[in-house]
Amino acid sequence: MKLHELTPAPGSRKNRKRVGRGPGGTDKTAGRGHKGQKARSGAGKGQFFEGGRSTLISRLPKRGFNNVGTTYEVVNLSQLAGVEGDTLDRAALEAAGLVRRKNRPVKLLARGEVTRAVTVHVDAASQAAIQAVEAAGGRVVIAAAGTDAEPTEQAG
Repeated sequence: MKLHELTPAPGSRKNRKRVGRGPGGTDKTAGRGHKGQKARSGAGKGQFFEGGRSTLISRLPKRGFNNVGTTYEVVNLSQLAGVEGDTLDRAALEAAGLVRRKNRPVKLLARGEVTRAVTVHVDAASQAAIQAVEAAGGRVVIAAAGTDAEPTEQAG
């Protein structure tokens, strides 16, 4: 027996019901009754519809603080070894493929080691990352958030 000779067991497969396709028991209204919302194409009220009254989520009290937070594009120290040049800014990191989303700020983290003196221009950095770069003879320049002002040096 070969793969192309396999067939399902007799009676195990049924043809799908083709409703609304002429006489044969499921023509005309196609099992949907007569008129009304439920007889229409795409009918339905949605999973949380409650008969027109306010939904449960809108009736519950809202309290507290919903912290949206900032999502960073993360660059680790170990990744800096693969980037050419002594000054690593956003353009250099994007060219190396370390930063993909252009609308997110870049943060330098301390995973790995840096082996050469580099100047890194980022939006944020961890204290451990700053110390590791400075220990290798480089420096980290933190850009002023949300402004077009000159970047500021972050002291370790």
